[in-house]
Amino acid sequence: MSANESKNPTHIAREALKRLAIRHLPPTPANFQVCYNEIAGLPDIPPFPDRPLRQLADGLVPRNEGQKKEVDALLQAITRRSWQGVTDALNGFVRAGSERSLGEAAVPAVPLTVLPVDFAGSLGRVIDGLRPFFGSDSPRAVTLADELVALLRQPAVEASLARGVLDQLLCHVRSAVEEQLEIRESLLKLLHLIIENIGQLSIDDQWLKGQIDGLLACVTPPLTLRHLDEMERRMRDVLDKQGCARARSVEAQQEMRSMLTTFIDSLAAMSQSSSTFEACIEETARQLESVTSPEELRPLLSGVMAATHAMAEESAHSREQLQSLRQRVETTEAELIQLHKELDNASAQARHDPLTDALNRKGLDEALLREMSSMRRKAAALTVSMLDIDNFKRLNDSLGHEAGDGALIHLANVARRHIRPSDTLARYGGEEFVILMPDTTLDEGVEVITRLQRELTKAIYLSGNERVLITFSAGVAQVGLDEGSGDALRRADQAMYLAKRAGKNRVFGG
Repeated sequence: MSANESKNPTHIAREALKRLAIRHLPPTPANFQVCYNEIAGLPDIPPFPDRPLRQLADGLVPRNEGQKKEVDALLQAITRRSWQGVTDALNGFVRAGSERSLGEAAVPAVPLTVLPVDFAGSLGRVIDGLRPFFGSDSPRAVTLADELVALLRQPAVEASLARGVLDQLLCHVRSAVEEQLEIRESLLKLLHLIIENIGQLSIDDQWLKGQIDGLLACVTPPLTLRHLDEMERRMRDVLDKQGCARARSVEAQQEMRSMLTTFIDSLAAMSQSSSTFEACIEETARQLESVTSPEELRPLLSGVMAATHAMAEESAHSREQLQSLRQRVETTEAELIQLHKELDNASAQARHDPLTDALNRKGLDEALLREMSSMRRKAAALTVSMLDIDNFKRLNDSLGHEAGDGALIHLANVARRHIRPSDTLARYGGEEFVILMPDTTLDEGVEVITRLQRELTKAIYLSGNERVLITFSAGVAQVGLDEGSGDALRRADQAMYLAKRAGKNRVFGG
């Protein structure tokens, strides 16, 4: 390395990154600074902690004029990044709290701020209720929570003291939450990688494709309990179907092996019969050489006739067996082909539409019953909306069915981005979709679907190089407490029909 290169900051930074990789150190600013200083020959002085020191200064509560001056001096020392000034200011703050200079007039102490009893009690109950969420990975946070709860239960709680403990608790909790978020993100990435590798290793098992796609969708953020619950039901349904088909496939393969064994035994028997018949003919031919009279010829001919008759019967029986075996093989082969088709389509026969990944009719029926049960149990509102893409037939006729499928996928993706995690999207059939909106009144539902119309207008659909504006007409209906599962859908469908008649790209309530 030349002298110029050794002083080049860019080159030093590049070498510092290489050293981080060689030492397997995470590329944090602190680690990078250490490696940079080593290469540049600079002293490894830790950075001045401006922010923590300012937080410390803000937390100091001056009780007299002397302490106020020391706090000002501390802030100035932090600005100058002077460790000596920080040390002197902190020592002066402590001295000013315990003694007064001669001749200094007495300064009345700053009155203590005491938390209201009701507020302290409520805060204590909140902290106590949050303790289980701190987890065993942060024992210091649990200890601080216990200290804060005990402090808040005292008759008179000084606000500054409670604030100090609360600040420490929040610092630990924030650190623990950030760590858990990083762990979750790393686990999701690892799970994603495992699932993708399973899919690549199972190229010949096409029946796995639906499961792999579903699992990848399941572990894609944002994660919701409703999403995971639906995915579990979906996967269980797929696994049941595939398990039954797999078991029958194994049985059929065993039958094929059994029939193949029978076929081989039949061939062996035919071979043995042919050998016996051939030996009989050869022996008869040898004996014919020594025949001198018709009387001696007669038994030889009878033997040949009997052997030929037996051979013919054996051949006919073997031919019937082979014909039956062939029919059984063809039947089993056709069944295996059908079973493989069932395995390939098992995922598509679950609760989701294979094109848009929205719920299908079966999934919608189950979701509607579940939401209606929850609505009645909580006495909450539930609203359904029926959406129909405008001029869908014209789109198919002009751009082709592939463009029409793309429009359906586009609408489903836009809808998923702009509805709540608690809402449910389903493909009702053709170009019709249904959205279930729990805890939503009729007016709120109309507002949600109208907002979705605006978002869809902004998200232009590209079919090849052609920009296509996709719109929909919608009907919205609130489910009655005593209403059947299909009644609200019929009212939403009627309102959608009126929206179509009124000029399309409208939302009507029903």
